[in-house]
Amino acid sequence: MTYPETEQLQQLIAEANHILIIQADNPDADSLGSALALETVLGNLDKKTSLYCSVDMPTYLRYMPGWDRVAKDIPSNFDLSIIVDASTMTLLEKFQDPSIKGIIASRPCVVLDHHAITDNPIPFTTIIINDGSRASAGELLYILGKELAWPFDTAAYEYVANTILGDTQGLTNELAKPETYRIMAELLEKGVDRPKLEEVRREFGKMPEVIFRYKAKLIERTELHSDGRIAYVSVPQQEINDYSPLYNPAPLIQNDMLQTSGVQVAIVVKVYENGRITAAIRANSGYMVAGALAEHFGGGGHKYASGFKLTNGKPLGEVKQECIRYATELLNNQVAELQSETV
Repeated sequence: MTYPETEQLQQLIAEANHILIIQADNPDADSLGSALALETVLGNLDKKTSLYCSVDMPTYLRYMPGWDRVAKDIPSNFDLSIIVDASTMTLLEKFQDPSIKGIIASRPCVVLDHHAITDNPIPFTTIIINDGSRASAGELLYILGKELAWPFDTAAYEYVANTILGDTQGLTNELAKPETYRIMAELLEKGVDRPKLEEVRREFGKMPEVIFRYKAKLIERTELHSDGRIAYVSVPQQEINDYSPLYNPAPLIQNDMLQTSGVQVAIVVKVYENGRITAAIRANSGYMVAGALAEHFGGGGHKYASGFKLTNGKPLGEVKQECIRYATELLNNQVAELQSETV
């Protein structure tokens, strides 16, 4: 077996009748695709499943059939929980509630993730399979499924493909290893129609006119720092209320930020009236600092996509200043390391 915990995972699933599949508070294509792939496979194993996330699925992810089965309430009668694409309590805010934490901790709990370095790990897990060499949690799920002869079908393969395409930015960043390409080839051979997946994603990604015009405002407001290497924009509560139900501001603007000449890191911060601050961080290929920047603030993620959440009431100005300072330090350190390697 590739992982020493694989047989124990197989046993836990075999013994469970009702399995709860959990995503963190910052769902993306990997977390949703992994959850839906796992739901499909477990359903094919005649298991009852429930899908949970504490927040509504962002509009831009709703190209994946089944997103609407993700609930914001935790059932009380499940036998096993599996957390996908997350290994940190920081991204599971509701688990800070002792009553909810008690429910999850009272049953076996499995983590399937690919963020190898994690601050504030989940303390009550039964087993953790966290492989930082995998491009996505969905890729990890596919490897486990092959070893355990899970009954994947075309829908499950498509979900796995979406996880890989999401986290590798369409197989364009360094998370896509040779093994990732081999897996994508296998998925295509098993019937996944990549052009169709892309067509569906693009169709659901279309924006209404009000969002198109709001995007222009975000672009106008975007600041460039550190000699143009860091793009930064903040979104206040009123704009969250007005526009987030139609389109999440972070994915709306971040690709354009990263497409700006010289930009290496794009940071979108949401500011809530209750003092909560969340940040979505994306980095261009070759600038592997997103995960470390998020971890500095108690968050998590991988080298090119990450996020953090602050609930300590720290003023936005201080958060912004620290974010830009540390991002600059990380970028400078990476340049220094590259230069030392060439000497």
